[in-house]
Amino acid sequence: MFPFHFEWIWDASHMVFHGGLWYALSIIGLGMTYCIIKAVLKAAKDNGNQHH
Repeated sequence: MFPFHFEWIWDASHMVFHGGLWYALSIIGLGMTYCIIKAVLKAAKDNGNQHH
């Protein structure tokens, strides 16, 4: 079932499901992007000190 398929009907249940799906995927994507950027900035800032 794809949205471009001619038998697709946008009823309330489809809108709620897809809204929740894209909301969850957006939150996960933003969280991963934040962690990746933070790791890159920390790695670039690191001056080689070893802390154990």
